[in-house]
Amino acid sequence: MCFHVGMEFRPRSLPRLTYRFRMLGMGLAALPVVVVLHDLQAGWLAWGWMIAGCFVWPHLAYWLSSRSRDSYRAEVRNFLVDSAIAGSFVPMMHFNLLPSAVLLTVATADKVNAGVPGLWRRAMPGMLLALLVSGFLHGWAMDLTSRTLVVAACLPLMTIHTLAVSANLYRLMRRVQVQNRQLEALTQRDELTGLDSRGHWRNQATSRIGQLRQKPAPATLLLLDIDHFKTINDRFGHAAGDDVLRALAGLLRDCLPEDQVSGRLGGDEFGVLLALPPDQAAHAADALRAAAQALTLPAHPGLRFSLSIGLAALQPEGDLRDWLEAADRALYRAKDSGRNRTATALATMF
Repeated sequence: MCFHVGMEFRPRSLPRLTYRFRMLGMGLAALPVVVVLHDLQAGWLAWGWMIAGCFVWPHLAYWLSSRSRDSYRAEVRNFLVDSAIAGSFVPMMHFNLLPSAVLLTVATADKVNAGVPGLWRRAMPGMLLALLVSGFLHGWAMDLTSRTLVVAACLPLMTIHTLAVSANLYRLMRRVQVQNRQLEALTQRDELTGLDSRGHWRNQATSRIGQLRQKPAPATLLLLDIDHFKTINDRFGHAAGDDVLRALAGLLRDCLPEDQVSGRLGGDEFGVLLALPPDQAAHAADALRAAAQALTLPAHPGLRFSLSIGLAALQPEGDLRDWLEAADRALYRAKDSGRNRTATALATMF
């Protein structure tokens, strides 16, 4: 028996992970087998096979999988051999009920817990075949009763195996939870600027609209573009363009209120939701434009950039799409008016 490893591994580390579990599982499985074989005064063939299966096989399995070009496939084959060994022990023990049931159940549960689709079904034919071959070699005598010592010998496999599997599953679950949180954080952040990603920003903005509708308060949406951003890329290079985007993200964090919801919507377009009425938001936007014009990038002497900004106040009706369209039209008015300026949407734009 090989303990569940949860398929949390990288292929190259798989043999090492399963090695210690297999040694422990097979070692625990040997306890009831030894007691029953002693009671039955079994012959050298049964004892030899028990020693080979419980104490030699784990090391051989590690040797085979660690030297295989495809350690994953090799370890799956080892899982199948584990089940076959468990099946072969049953006739050797004269079908003693408790240890036979425990060995077969644990071996099957390991295949289910391994996380390989259908592995437990694939292991069944080999387990049955090994049981039949062992029966022909050792006979079909049956002694279903289990004396107290046999029951006691089964307890370590039943308890320690269960605890080990549970602990490993818990550890794997915690690791998956951490990885899911990390993945969620990655999807919520724009990698270049550290601001909200487009999707996360839209979700945040939609949620904020719902809050403001329930508890009315002023709010203004800013859409802003970097003027002539393509020219910056062409003249100074894309690395300089990336530096400009990062610098603008820093300005948004430094120049605007802390309760802002800022995100990169794509390319050089940014969206900012401010909990301010339009006139105060316009002052904040002008301060942002002034800071952008005054900003210097030491790595790119001579590089300057400006911003065009469109503002739209939240209206009693309409959704985020309407709000974005109004701010977008205001942004184009700012561009058409000569760029490097702020334009505010009219209420009739909604």
